[in-house]
Amino acid sequence: MEPASIRVLIVEDHPIVRYGLVALIDSQQDMKVVGQSGDGEEAVSMYRQVRPDVGIVDLRLPRMSGVEVIRAVRRFDRKARLVVLTTYDGDEDIHRAIASGAEGYLIKAMSHETLLGAIRKIHAGGQFIPEVIAKTLATRVSGDELTPREIEILCLIVQGKSNKDIAACSQITEGTVKCHVNVILDKLGASHRTQAAAIALQRGFVHL
Repeated sequence: MEPASIRVLIVEDHPIVRYGLVALIDSQQDMKVVGQSGDGEEAVSMYRQVRPDVGIVDLRLPRMSGVEVIRAVRRFDRKARLVVLTTYDGDEDIHRAIASGAEGYLIKAMSHETLLGAIRKIHAGGQFIPEVIAKTLATRVSGDELTPREIEILCLIVQGKSNKDIAACSQITEGTVKCHVNVILDKLGASHRTQAAAIALQRGFVHL
């Protein structure tokens, strides 16, 4: 008797990567791909249709981010088993993914054996957080969490906007912007705006 297949949904916007994942998973006797999508919104709809055992989700997707996909799926299926597969390894990226309901977090540079092991473990009801990911997450200080408004302003700082520009974009006064910037610098441990922008990109608060 053949072992029961683990039904996998792949959500990845790069076709070559997606096709490679399909070939890898379909080559396993205990797994099969039941759906694939390169778009966040489509992925949520497809999940409803195919109800996979495990979903593999990239973080950066058209129309909806991977974190938004995970949150949307978990709203109608609290038992969803989802693993993030991405190039982003910042502590904020990892925190957001796990907080949204992901059961695992993998970096694309990791081996295919690691991915297959993660799928099997997550399907069995476990979590899969590699040691390097756990160490990165452990460096995150809970007190430095940014508010949605602070993240919005940080995004504009990364874009090179001045306080005047930020005030116009956010429809607040320059004085309020300065207060927000000071708080952001303090939370990130940055001494100036350029350093704050670099930290934001490195840790995953903002992506270009």
